[in-house]
Amino acid sequence: SKAPRASSIQTEALLIISNFTEERHNPKTASMVQDLVRDGAIEALKKCFSSRMEFGTAGLRAAMGPGTSCMNDLTIIQTTQGFCRYLEESFDDFKDRGVVIGYDARAHPPSGGRSKRFASLAAAVFISRGVPVHLFSDITPTPFVPFTVSHMRLCAGIMVTASHNPKQDNGYKVYWENGAQIVSPHDKGIAKAIEENLEPWPESWSAEEALKSLLLKDPYKDIHTQYFKAIQKHCHHRSEVKIVHTSVHGVGHTFVQSAFNAFDLHPPYAVEEQKDPDPEFPTVKYPNPEEGEGVLTLSFALAEKEGATVVLANDPDADRLAIAEKQESGQWRVFSGNELGALLGWWMFRCWKAQNSDAAGVKNLYMLASTVSSKILRAIALKEGFHFEETLTGFKWMGNRARELLDQGKMVLFAFEEAIGYMCSPSVLDKDGVSAAAIAGEMISYLATKSSSLSQQVTTIYEEYGYHLSKNSYFICHDQDVIRSLFERLRGHGGQKDSYPTECGRFSISAVRDLTTGYDSNQPGNKAVLPTSSSSQMITFTFSNGGVATIRTSGTEPKIKYYTELCAAPGNSDVTHLKKELDDLVVAIVEKFLEPQKNKLQPKPA
Repeated sequence: SKAPRASSIQTEALLIISNFTEERHNPKTASMVQDLVRDGAIEALKKCFSSRMEFGTAGLRAAMGPGTSCMNDLTIIQTTQGFCRYLEESFDDFKDRGVVIGYDARAHPPSGGRSKRFASLAAAVFISRGVPVHLFSDITPTPFVPFTVSHMRLCAGIMVTASHNPKQDNGYKVYWENGAQIVSPHDKGIAKAIEENLEPWPESWSAEEALKSLLLKDPYKDIHTQYFKAIQKHCHHRSEVKIVHTSVHGVGHTFVQSAFNAFDLHPPYAVEEQKDPDPEFPTVKYPNPEEGEGVLTLSFALAEKEGATVVLANDPDADRLAIAEKQESGQWRVFSGNELGALLGWWMFRCWKAQNSDAAGVKNLYMLASTVSSKILRAIALKEGFHFEETLTGFKWMGNRARELLDQGKMVLFAFEEAIGYMCSPSVLDKDGVSAAAIAGEMISYLATKSSSLSQQVTTIYEEYGYHLSKNSYFICHDQDVIRSLFERLRGHGGQKDSYPTECGRFSISAVRDLTTGYDSNQPGNKAVLPTSSSSQMITFTFSNGGVATIRTSGTEPKIKYYTELCAAPGNSDVTHLKKELDDLVVAIVEKFLEPQKNKLQPKPA
């Protein structure tokens, strides 16, 4: 019945106030809950207290606010206590090696939640157990945390950030001793340990005391020096080109300026209104450069004023990079993540070749991309003789695979995902928008000396290795039952279980891979090679015309995403025909497979 449930929610809320959010801890969070209880706001209290955030391979990401479903002082302490216990069980030398903790500039005044405070509380938990903590004294880009884990040979790293999510969100991202994001089974082990350590340890609240501990070190200065020294190895060409950069109110400004300085490049012009960290993100609706032009309006205006033809943009934690270029028509072209993957992959291989005269060395080279990203690197690898590997979606998979290859003495030259994430240096086994910005700056400078542009170079790459045209988008859906039935319909084509469609409109399907169930029609015994996960939805269709389409759910947002690409053979340069073929394929996939009207799916905001 409704009333007793409402009453129990209120009781739980009051209990949490009295136990854990006393005035001396966080009066703002306590006050928010007290107001909800007083107003009888049962639905809001349910949202806060009736579920607990799930810890997964991406760590945590949720809104800042009161309750077990939100990011706040208490849930940060509980998460860190669980993580600490798990690390104690995993490493005999944990108390010798320790952890690193970084944070961005996010803050939520109504609840008192701030990335810096969350990082300090996490540090207090570890210090209470005698674990050395390397806590950055100021905001850093996310890539600095995995870099520090590898550079200092630490057991783990934590980055407090919600990356490009809306301003009210925050997150808790975890790295393992290999410098890559955690993968299973660590997520399940950590989640279990969190559940077993929910009661805050007495010293866990003592952030101020922890900051005075001899176990606390500030790695900021040393890591700042060492990181830029490490990425300088990828600097091969210098020149003066005017470039505009925006950090979209995040942490990237200082670090991208330093990266350009390390590469001896003309410093980029900074968008004044967006260069300083601001948790309110006042000039953008969403602080995500992946959304394209809306986030780049101020950058275009500055570029026009300064006579620059290229704009670089980082997301707020500076692990992603977007690029736009002014065309001869005066219009701006925002490159897709796949086009940038082609450009940076080409550039990294070109630089490697210029530095290595031994042709046999190419056999030791690897490039990686996620399975929903363009297959352009595969085409380049086939022609040039290096290795290309595909991984599951997300840099956690590419980072861990890169570490395995490096440990085998291989060279991982480049990795990317279509969501504007690029790993241009094995010093950071994750996407890194800072090093990518400097390396892109150098590539742009080189092309300028050849009187060429990024747009011209993309065309050159496609003409040499085959056109790879992609079109990606998403629909918003909050109803899990709708999502489930949509995917089950694709698995039960014609009403039969484990029977997939053989066509989509006029397009014939030649292969199907379902990484939710582990089915792959291209493999012996129909068994997929890539890891499978029953907790997320992901089906890939390969078409007879060279098209590939993947439909999947997002791990962090209420989205059904689709990724499509048409891969043409070198020499097939009828771009108009190829674009129409891809457009028709996308229309068929949306209408026949996703059925947005029937399923009441909201289209991506314009």
